[in-house]
Amino acid sequence: MRTEGDFIHINEWLLPLSWLYGLGVRFRNQLFEIGLLKQHDYDLPIISVGNITVGGSGKTPHVEHLIRLLKDKVKVAVLSRGYKRKSRGYVLAGDDSTAYDIGDESYQIKKKYNDIYVAVDKKRVNGINHITKDEQTADTDVILLDDAFQHRYVKPGINILLVDYHRLIIYDKLLPAGRLREPQSGKNRADIVIITKCPTDLKPMEFRVLTKAMNLYPYQSLFFTTIEYGELQPFNATDEKLALNKEHLASKHVLLLTGIASPKQIILDIKPHAKEITPLIFADHHRFKNKDAKKINATFNAMKGEKIIVTTEKDAARLEGLTGLSEEVKQNLYVLPIKVKFMLHQEEEFNHKITDYVRKNSRNSILAQGENDNKSKDCHHIGNRSRTISFRNNR
Repeated sequence: MRTEGDFIHINEWLLPLSWLYGLGVRFRNQLFEIGLLKQHDYDLPIISVGNITVGGSGKTPHVEHLIRLLKDKVKVAVLSRGYKRKSRGYVLAGDDSTAYDIGDESYQIKKKYNDIYVAVDKKRVNGINHITKDEQTADTDVILLDDAFQHRYVKPGINILLVDYHRLIIYDKLLPAGRLREPQSGKNRADIVIITKCPTDLKPMEFRVLTKAMNLYPYQSLFFTTIEYGELQPFNATDEKLALNKEHLASKHVLLLTGIASPKQIILDIKPHAKEITPLIFADHHRFKNKDAKKINATFNAMKGEKIIVTTEKDAARLEGLTGLSEEVKQNLYVLPIKVKFMLHQEEEFNHKITDYVRKNSRNSILAQGENDNKSKDCHHIGNRSRTISFRNNR
C-alpha cells in the first residue's frame, strides 16, 4: 500500500537555507496582507488553480475538468505563464501556435479545446487586461488561471489549491531542503483544497485521517481526486487505440518516455499491466533535441519482443516538432491521456460550487440568463471591486 508523503525527500543539511528562504516569502506575503503590494480584482469570474510545491500536482487535468464543465455554458479563457516557451510577453494562442510559442501545457489545452481562448503571459495582470480589453477576446465570461496560487497580484474569486497525495505539504519543507514554495500556512488562502493523485483503494478511515491532518478552516472545502487514464492514442493518428489493461499490454515491453515532474505514479500504474517497463526519463518540460531522438531510437531498438512506447500528452506536444525519430518509433508511439476523477461522490458538489460562482458573477453567459438583476448586496461590485463569492467566514 502506498502512503501519503511517500515521494518526499528532505535534504536536512539545507534546512538553514530553507529558514532564510521562508523569511523572504513570509515578508512578501505580509506586504500583500497589509496592502503595500496591490492585488487586482476584476468584474468577471476568475478561478485560480495552483499549488505551493515545485513539480507536478495535476494542474493541467484539473484545469481541463473546469474547461469541460464550463465551455458549453460560458466563453472560457485560460491564462498561464507558458513555462519554457520561446516567446515573450502576452501571446494569444492561434491555430498555428506551437508548444515552443505558448508552452507545452497551453498547447495541449488549445489542441484539445479549440473553442476556448488560451493565452500566456508571465505577468498575469497584463494578461487579464489583454483578455478583457482586446476585441478578439472581449467576450470572455470566465478566466481560468493555470498555476497562479503564488501570483498574488491577481485576486481570484475562487482559489483552488492542489496537494499531491504523495507529497502532502504537511510533511514537506521549504525550498531548498524540500519542495515547498511557501510555508504550509499559505494553504489558508485557498477556498478549495484538492488532494490529488490519490490511490483508488483508499479506505474511509484514511480519508478521515487525511482530512484531519490537513487541518483546514471551516470556510475551506476539501476534495479528493484520483487519476483516470484514457485509451492509448496513436501518435501518428493512423493506428488503432489501445486500452491500458493486461489484455492489450500483457505481452508488450513498454518504453515509458517522460519529461514531467513526477513520473513515478505513471510507472506504478502501468507496471501491473505490461510484461516489462523501461522508463526513459527526462527533466520536467524537457525540450527534445536531435540527440534525444537518437537516444529514444537506440533505447527502443535494444528492447526485445513485442514493444511500444508510451508518453504523456505534455511530452507529445514537444515531440511533434522533433526530427530524427525513426519510422519504427513513430509507428509504435502512443500518447496516454489522463483525466481527474473525484472520489467519495464529490464531483457534483465541486461542480456546483464552480457553476454557482460563475452564474452569480457572469455578465453575458447562459448561466447568467434568467438571473434576478437585483442580486444580493454580497454579489454587487462597486467601482473596481470584483463580484466574487467567498467561501470564507469572516474572521
